Amino acid sequence: MSQVTGGEAFARMLQLHGVKHIFGLCGDTSLPFYDAMYRLDHGMQHILTRDERSAAYMADGYARVSGRVGVCEGPSGGGATYILPGIVEANESSIPVLCFTSDISVSARGRYALTELDQQALFKPLTKWNTVLDTGADIPRVLRNAFKQMTTGRPGAVHIGLPYDVQKQAVDESDLWADPSLNVYPSRRDCADPAAIADAAKLLIAAERPLFIVGGGVVISGAEAELIACAEGLGAPVATTISGQGSIGDAHPLALGVVGSNGGTLPTRAVVQAADLIVFVTCRAGSVTTERWRFPAPGKVNVIQLDIDPGVIGTNYPVAVGLTGDAKLTLAALRDELNSRGARQGDWGRKAVAAAKQEKFSAFRQLAESNDRPIRPERVVAELNRVLPAEAVVVADPGTPCPYFSAYYENDLTGRHFISNRAHGALGYSMAAAAGAHFGRPGAKIVSVMGDGSFGFTVGELETICRLKIPLAMVVISNSVYGWIKAGQKTGFGERYFSVDFSRTDHAAVASAFGVKSYTVDDPAKLRETLELAVEANEPVLVDVLSQPLQEARAPVSEWIA
Repeated sequence: MSQVTGGEAFARMLQLHGVKHIFGLCGDTSLPFYDAMYRLDHGMQHILTRDERSAAYMADGYARVSGRVGVCEGPSGGGATYILPGIVEANESSIPVLCFTSDISVSARGRYALTELDQQALFKPLTKWNTVLDTGADIPRVLRNAFKQMTTGRPGAVHIGLPYDVQKQAVDESDLWADPSLNVYPSRRDCADPAAIADAAKLLIAAERPLFIVGGGVVISGAEAELIACAEGLGAPVATTISGQGSIGDAHPLALGVVGSNGGTLPTRAVVQAADLIVFVTCRAGSVTTERWRFPAPGKVNVIQLDIDPGVIGTNYPVAVGLTGDAKLTLAALRDELNSRGARQGDWGRKAVAAAKQEKFSAFRQLAESNDRPIRPERVVAELNRVLPAEAVVVADPGTPCPYFSAYYENDLTGRHFISNRAHGALGYSMAAAAGAHFGRPGAKIVSVMGDGSFGFTVGELETICRLKIPLAMVVISNSVYGWIKAGQKTGFGERYFSVDFSRTDHAAVASAFGVKSYTVDDPAKLRETLELAVEANEPVLVDVLSQPLQEARAPVSEWIA
């Protein structure tokens, strides 16, 4: 019986599962695996990053746009701790990311070995499933389980600890087999109970003003057509969370846009308040979407909730009907049930959406057409809307870019064309996730929009982007402040500004030093032509936009508007 080393077995199991890209950073405890990657003919590309956190964000962005598992790796000790932010972000966003970190030898445990830490305990609360290997013979079984855990049920992130000596142990080659269908998510889908679907259809038909509020699971499940069919059959508006953008094209007459405290507006909130039945579809009804559980008001409106995770249903709102199942299968069954019961389209939804959009975008256009200096963030959104192709993917960091782009950036296509890391909202996500998205969807133009605070977190990856010639268009909203916090200090703490301002950085000069073609724009009249150059270029380009500070702007954030 032929045998391979543990490092070879690990690489081969990734290959057998259909992995094409691995994002990671080398370390001395990873040497046997790296040597296996060098020697084997596996067809996988390893993308060397400059930070383990970036490797995880790249895997996350890759998975979001490709529909396949994202894979990242790092070394023991500091590498394992640095990679954590991206893993918890992916897990809480229901994105399947396989993270494996090398570890000290099993034989060195408890002997004060350099970089020793309890990786299993470290990753346990941050992942859907995790383990640390004790023997090379377990590698095939553990990786098969990892891919099953990531892509079945609620997708999520997993972690595997790979000790140094385990990578050198012998593994029987006959045990190297896999189910490559588990590299695509979601896999092995389940549909909700037919009786519950029938109950939901009855409530929807009886309602006069039903409203769908949709989270990220519809795009993850590929259920856009089924959702739209249900909404059209009832004439019900479709609102989304930030993660749910792409569930319905923005030009659709029933597409209300984002609701909630980040990216929502008073006109969209009014539609939520007017509804007499809310259908939360793959939406956990968390604090942002509901503006701290005030809109809709608990107990004042009937609620139907659909989610793959039964633990989500009824957590924040009492539900009249709970639907546990995959969004695509369950919405298809609901569509058929509505049709069989003769559901008729009402006119409230289209009228409510049209009125809300008219009010919302009328106010937006006044600001977006302003020639004020510093440049208004609304102007940046408007100009990008004009120059980007429909197939583009915009990756926005959670600071200044997020509320503006989630509220006002429009794409008429369904599917994943807008990404922001909404689970934990860490800075430094956009540039790395956009680089990963390039490998996941190489035919699309990928745009990273970040604040200057985020730029400082992730600037080192400009070397990665240049080395690999990734044709990103990068836009920095430059205002020399941690704007989200300063705006909160303005509205909630009497303008007592403390430790939120920093010095202006010439981001174009920094990027140019890495080899990136760069521009600085301080005149709104020159913004569009500069963004066009960035979008049309087949190389990395950075545009540094001198922008209005967030605390002085009119961001679509309900607490600041109030």
